[in-house]
Amino acid sequence: MNIGMLWFDNDNKIDLAAKIQRAASYYANKYGRSPNLCFIHPSMLGGGTVNTNGSGIEVRTTRSVLPNHFWLGVSTGG
Repeated sequence: MNIGMLWFDNDNKIDLAAKIQRAASYYANKYGRSPNLCFIHPSMLGGGTVNTNGSGIEVRTTRSVLPNHFWLGVSTGG
């Protein structure tokens, strides 16, 4: 993924999967295509994993994305 949308969400009342779904919904409405890849900061997983409930969104961690930020887009397959 070379191009994506950066989303900020620091709402501590909802879980990580719901935050990703909220960001993905906005992405799909804005760009007319659903994202299939989301990068988050490793600290957001808290040592666990995230279940995106069959949405088809792969979640990866990277330190280049700040905590509470989500970088969503479409994987180029490479």
